Amino acid sequence: MYLKAKYLPQAVQLTTLADSTWALPLDAAPQAFFYRKDLFEKAGITTPPKTWDEYRADAQKLKAADPKTRIGTFFPDDPSPFEAFSWQAGAHWFATSGDAWKVDIDSPETNRVGDYWQKLVSDDLVRLHPSFSQQWTASLQKGETAGYLGAAWGGGVLKSSLATTPEASGKWAVAPVPTWDGSPASGMLGGSTFAVSKNSRKAEAAVEFATWATTTPEGIKARIASGTSSMYPAAPALVPVAKAAFNTDFYGGQDIYSVFTDAAKSIEPDWQWGPVMGVTNNELKDAFGKLGQGGTIEAGVDAAQKGTVAGIENRGLKVAP
Repeated sequence: MYLKAKYLPQAVQLTTLADSTWALPLDAAPQAFFYRKDLFEKAGITTPPKTWDEYRADAQKLKAADPKTRIGTFFPDDPSPFEAFSWQAGAHWFATSGDAWKVDIDSPETNRVGDYWQKLVSDDLVRLHPSFSQQWTASLQKGETAGYLGAAWGGGVLKSSLATTPEASGKWAVAPVPTWDGSPASGMLGGSTFAVSKNSRKAEAAVEFATWATTTPEGIKARIASGTSSMYPAAPALVPVAKAAFNTDFYGGQDIYSVFTDAAKSIEPDWQWGPVMGVTNNELKDAFGKLGQGGTIEAGVDAAQKGTVAGIENRGLKVAP
């Protein structure tokens, strides 16, 4: 209980199953919106979008100002952003009922998210590039992609991706991720933990190291010593340590950790991952990979629901009706 009190409650939930702790969280990953201030201003947009309706309107303005510019990217090879958007919208893909799993991937909340992004894709308001690919990086370097919906760790990724584009430095800013009604809400896009295998011969030492790495200033400093990581510690008391270690010149000196902190407080609670996420993700990736070629996000959601149920049952586990 002493250790649990140091971490974000949402991070503790994700490392707890059946009242047992299975890992110690290192970093949480609240969502954030990274955007090019100059490109937004060129399109007559003075503030970043607070709602998903405003995000779509801004996408139209950016494209109208420059037909080559898009507001962001839908990654067809990586379903994790879509999962975070669904989480943010209030979806709960998995739950347990007694000794059975409940699967609700094709929920109204998820379908709302899917319909929204399908329209953005169909109307050519976002790009379809593989995640963190050369195409994605090139479009950022050329100013043809004006935004990135990522997580706290994305601040370092974006900065590193554009390290060879010095003219981009100082032009990027960070804002809260848009929400459906404008009220703060976030999912979690990633995150990392330390876990010790049951048959480890050094379990006690490993747990001691994991505790040091996740709950002490020295541990966090060691993790981000390279200066490229913008991780958000799962232990909120260590946020000042991470903030001091990350140079924000690329973001014009903005206090980006204040954005991450507010987002972390708004992470929707009670999200649970399922027992066959490899199956779930593969079904989504297979369908998303066909976007722009007749495939749809809806088809991916339907396939993920059916494939996940079958995958759980194939492992001899129960699925609640």
